[in-house]
Amino acid sequence: MFTNASTNALAAESDCFDTYAPSYRQHFNALALVTGTYTKKAHEGAVIYRGPSLIDGAPIVVIATLTDRNGKTGEVLQTYIMRADMDPRDASKSGADFAICGNCPHRGTPTDSPRSKVATARSCYVVIGQGPLNAFKSYKRGSVYQPVSGHADIAALGRDRTVRLGTYGDPAAVPSYIWESLVSDARAHVGYTHQSGVESADVRNDLCMTSADTLADAQAAWSRGERTFRVVSDYADMSPNEIACPADTRGIQCADCRLCGGTSVSSPKSIAIAVHGAGAKYF
Repeated sequence: MFTNASTNALAAESDCFDTYAPSYRQHFNALALVTGTYTKKAHEGAVIYRGPSLIDGAPIVVIATLTDRNGKTGEVLQTYIMRADMDPRDASKSGADFAICGNCPHRGTPTDSPRSKVATARSCYVVIGQGPLNAFKSYKRGSVYQPVSGHADIAALGRDRTVRLGTYGDPAAVPSYIWESLVSDARAHVGYTHQSGVESADVRNDLCMTSADTLADAQAAWSRGERTFRVVSDYADMSPNEIACPADTRGIQCADCRLCGGTSVSSPKSIAIAVHGAGAKYF
């Protein structure tokens, strides 16, 4: 499925890294990071992309980190897609997170209220002040996340692991050759996108589930041959074409479930999950 990953990655590498981060052209042995022979700081993560958002052209960064602290996902290689030039809280509050989330309805409403650190009425389950903010602060220190470029080194990061595309941010904001490389030797991958129909975004239905906000949205996606992930108020609202998220109903971690891999997963069923997370009250 990813037969051209190496060619695509190497061909596009110069444009992305030479233009936006010339200093990233330093040697980094990603395989050593994987096998545990590199520095302790290298284990904290790696920068796998820094360049323009494919949604609006603003500067973004993708940081890959390995963690087992998420009880729902288990040990998964997480990827944070963020504005490269501003605190993710400020990006949310100002609406500049459009670069990484597009018109996702769960972003909330931008605000200039001094009482709010992020957009108001966010129904997104991601708590920006936790994982994304920690990753951004480490990135800005400049010495924590080593830059990785080229197919072989990016592939080494995901080798034999379950990879989450877009722990925060939409994978379609990033050139898909990055994801092709990252998952090429992975055990499995999971990902979600709200960018269907956005012409400039790099939407890959083989890599990601289509995030559907209504049953009508899901049905339209199914008619296009896509698999969907839909948040429902109650599991009684599910369609016969959907199954309940096993992490929520059976306690099976994402690292073991692996059903949310888009059309690369042979399951005929799409996934639904009951509204959850810090923003559930705004759903």
